[in-house]
Amino acid sequence: MHQNLHYISMSTRKIALSTFWQILSQALMALMSAVSVKCVALGLERELAGAYNSAYGYLQLFAILADFGLYAVSVREVSIAKDKSRVLGSLLVLRTIATILSLGVGVGIVWLVPAWEGSPLRIGISIAAFVPFFTLLAGVLRSIFQVEYKMHFVFIAETFQRILTTGAMLLIIWSGVRLSQNPKTYEAFLWIGSLGAAVLFLMSLFFALRISTVRPCFDPELLKRLFMKAAPYGLAYLCIALYRQFDLTMIALLRPDFANLNALYGFASRITEMTYIVPTFLLNSTLPILSERHENRQPVDMLLGKTLLAVLILGSVAATFSFFWSRPIMLLLTTVDYVTPLSSPGADTALRLLSAPQFLNGIVLFSFYVLLTRHAWKTLVLHMGIAAALSISLNLWLVPAYGFVGAISTLTIVHLFLAVTLFSAAQHALRTAFPWKTGLLWGGFFLCIAVGAAISAPYITTTASTFIGLTIACIMLVVLAFLFRFHRLLRWNADAPQPEAGLEIAV
Repeated sequence: MHQNLHYISMSTRKIALSTFWQILSQALMALMSAVSVKCVALGLERELAGAYNSAYGYLQLFAILADFGLYAVSVREVSIAKDKSRVLGSLLVLRTIATILSLGVGVGIVWLVPAWEGSPLRIGISIAAFVPFFTLLAGVLRSIFQVEYKMHFVFIAETFQRILTTGAMLLIIWSGVRLSQNPKTYEAFLWIGSLGAAVLFLMSLFFALRISTVRPCFDPELLKRLFMKAAPYGLAYLCIALYRQFDLTMIALLRPDFANLNALYGFASRITEMTYIVPTFLLNSTLPILSERHENRQPVDMLLGKTLLAVLILGSVAATFSFFWSRPIMLLLTTVDYVTPLSSPGADTALRLLSAPQFLNGIVLFSFYVLLTRHAWKTLVLHMGIAAALSISLNLWLVPAYGFVGAISTLTIVHLFLAVTLFSAAQHALRTAFPWKTGLLWGGFFLCIAVGAAISAPYITTTASTFIGLTIACIMLVVLAFLFRFHRLLRWNADAPQPEAGLEIAV
C-alpha cells in the first residue's frame, strides 16, 4: 500500500513538472505570438492581414488530416511499448507519408478554386504549408519527450523558434513598414513562419537523439498495426478540424468580403486557439500515466477527477477574460481599426462570443482523452462526425448572412452538443471522482474572477492599464487558487483527501 502511494506521488510530480514546462513554453509562446499578431496587424493592410489569417485557417484542416491521429496514438503506444525506438521510427515514417500526401493535396486544391483566382491566398498557402509540415514532424519526436517526461527540451526548442520568428517580424516593423499593400511583405511574414518551423524540427531532432534512438522503421506489420489504431482517431481529429477550424475557410468560400471578415475574426480565433492548447498540454501530460495505470488495471478515478478540476479552472479563466476584457485585449494585439465601433462587429465582438467555446472545449477535450484511453474509437468517431456535419450545415446557413458572427454561433452550438453528449459517454467508459464540495469550490472561484473582471473592465482602456490589469489579474488568480485550496485539491498523493462515497461523477 505504501509503495503504491509513493508511486502515485511520483506520478503526480511527473505530470505536474511536464505540464509546467508545457504551460511555461506556451505562456512565452503566447506572449511572443501576441507580438507577432501585433506585427501583422501593423505591417499589413487589412485585406492582406485577412489573407494571412485565411492561409493558416485553411491549412489547419489538412494539418489535422496529416496528423491522422498519430500524436494521440503515439503517446499511448510509446508509453506502453517495450521497444520505444522501433515504435517511434514507425510513427515517423507514417507521419512523413501522411504529411506529404495531405499538405500536397491541400496546396494543389487551392490553385484550382476559381473563387481564389488572383487572390494572394494561393501563394500564401503554398508558403505557409511548410509550417505544419515541419511542425508535424517535430510532433512525432515530441511524443518521446512526453513519455520520458523531459518536456524541458520542447520548451527550449519552441522558445528559440518563437524568438527567431518574432525577432524577424519585429525587424520588418522596425524598418518602417506600416499597413503595407505590397504582397512581398505578406510573403515575407509567411516565409518567416516556415523558417521557424524548420528550426523547431531540427532542434527537436537534436534533443531526441540525446535520449533515444531515432531512425525510420519500415516494419510492415508494425506500420499496419499503428495505422489501424490511428485511423479512427484520424477521422475524429478530421471532424474536430471541420467544426473548430474550417469556419475561416467557409467564410473565404461563401463571402466575397472574406479578407476583411477574416482579418477581424482571424486574430480573435488565434487567441482562442491558444486557450485550446493549454488544456491539451495538461491532458497530454496525463495520458502516459493514465494509459499505463489503466493498462495495469489500477484505479484512475482520482487522477481523472483532479484532471477535470484543472481543465475547468483553465477554461473558466480563459472564458472570463475573453468575455469581459475582449476590447482591451484586442486593442493590445491589433489596432483601433479592428475593434468596435465599426459598421459591423469587430475583433473584440468575436473574442467575446468565443468565450463560450473556450470554456466548453476543455470539457470536450477531457472526454476525448478518456475515450482515447479506453480505445473507444467508435463512440468518438460517431460524436465527432455528427458535430462536423452539424457545423458544416449551420455554417452554410449562417455564414452568408451573418459572417463570422454566424460562424461563432455555430461553433458554440457544436461545442455545447459535444460537451453534453461526449462527457456522458466518457463517464460510461471511466468513472471520474469529482466530489460536490470540489464543484462548489470551483464554482466559487469562477464567480470571484467573473465579478472581478466585470468590475475592472471599464477601467481597462489604455495599453498601460491593460498591462497593469493583466499583472494584477495574474497575482489575484494565484491568491484565489490558494484561498480555494486548489494547490491541495490538485495534489494527488497520500495526504490528499479521498472522494466521498456516493459523490463521484458516475453515469
